[in-house]
Amino acid sequence: MSPTDDRDGRTSTGIAGLDEVLDGGFIPGRSYMLRGRPGTGKSLLALAYLIDGVERGEDCLLVALEETEADIRRNAAAVGLDIGGITVLDLTPESSAFTDDGTYDVFDPGTVEERSLTETITQRVREVEPTRVVIDPMTQLRYLAPDEYQLRKQILALTRFLEQVGATLVFTTQATSDHSDEDFQFMADGVIEIDNGETGRTISVPKFRGSKTRGGTHTLRIRDSGLSVYPELDPNHHRPFESESIPSGIPEFDEQLHGGIERGTVTIISGPTGVGKTTTGAQFMKEAAGRGERSAIYLFEEDERTFLERCTDVNIPVDRMIERETLAIEEIEALEYTPQEFANTVRRDVEEAGTQIVMIDGINGYELSIRGDEHTFRSEIHRLCRYLKNMGVTVVLIEEIASVTGDFQATEGEISYLADNIVFLRYIEMDGELRKVVGVLKKRTSDFQRTLREFEITQHGIKIGDPLTGLRGILRGTPEQPSE
Repeated sequence: MSPTDDRDGRTSTGIAGLDEVLDGGFIPGRSYMLRGRPGTGKSLLALAYLIDGVERGEDCLLVALEETEADIRRNAAAVGLDIGGITVLDLTPESSAFTDDGTYDVFDPGTVEERSLTETITQRVREVEPTRVVIDPMTQLRYLAPDEYQLRKQILALTRFLEQVGATLVFTTQATSDHSDEDFQFMADGVIEIDNGETGRTISVPKFRGSKTRGGTHTLRIRDSGLSVYPELDPNHHRPFESESIPSGIPEFDEQLHGGIERGTVTIISGPTGVGKTTTGAQFMKEAAGRGERSAIYLFEEDERTFLERCTDVNIPVDRMIERETLAIEEIEALEYTPQEFANTVRRDVEEAGTQIVMIDGINGYELSIRGDEHTFRSEIHRLCRYLKNMGVTVVLIEEIASVTGDFQATEGEISYLADNIVFLRYIEMDGELRKVVGVLKKRTSDFQRTLREFEITQHGIKIGDPLTGLRGILRGTPEQPSE
């Protein structure tokens, strides 16, 4: 049966995220190489490709050269892959091969066995007429060829035959200390590399003839439910939006912000622990919910139950917002997510659920998920924020500052360049009492009030006081009356 192709005549890989990386999937009738160390998931990805073909009504053939059919079916079932509709040509050596006294009087053993093997493959292809073929692993043919020239000649002949019959070939390779698989790369139209490092499995595409691909390193996950690929986020996605102020609903605070924060901007709310950063961010979402807008909060440093209780206690009805689907809350375990996984979670909320405000609480936890150096962290958060801004999404980043009082510091992660707006909350000591102030340090899109105001969280919500114009040294944490 002819293949069911995706957009632009592509053949799906069976994994939506990988199709996105490949700009739609494989080009039909060509050959593609999956390379990587043992255990990276090459064979499972190849099986996912065949399963997708079966589900689309195509005939699919798996040529097994290393793993028996029984082992393949057992391993596939362990990760939720049903390969019942795939035709398997098992060419692995039988146990009798080690006991039979087979001799070749005239021909080289490798030449005779290779000829028999390739003839068996071509004969089975003619019988099945598959549109998708997987050979796992192609490097096994090396042990049957008398030399590299004959190996290359046989593989090229096989790939051309499959192209002539209209089959799209995916083959795996296995490099060893004695033999590289680089020669196989020259014979493939595309190369997909899989790695398994400290942060988990990754996938990249260094070669793909006839098409653009998504650059970078993408996340590959193998779970009981199957395989998933999370592409590197493309920050150049965009959609039209109207620039407007988003108020907090607190008149005094909006006065400081000259009306609020603008749509499609990034706001950093910074301050020491317990000062009210998350509550301040949630206040903007409460006001947005009243307008029928949807917001999403990603909690890196607090569990959802505690967050819900705290918000309810200060008159932010997050439970009703969730019920009305104007708010989504997701608790993120930083060490279980890669930047690509998290970015795809956010992207899904924006593009599929219509989220218009995103709050990341907090930046320190997000940085932990990067598991790289500071440069990598800045690169990833820059990519995410740029994407959200281009989509007209308002971004709120919560950042904790280590110092409670003392010399003023706006942010600690050297990400202030990302912010269109910086709102800071600080503790001060007045008359032997610990109190809080709020101020605006930066606004790119409008003017703002440069005075500080007292900040308080009550059972009725956030309360902002009058400007503290009669004090000096507030940002040092110990304000004083100016001397006359």
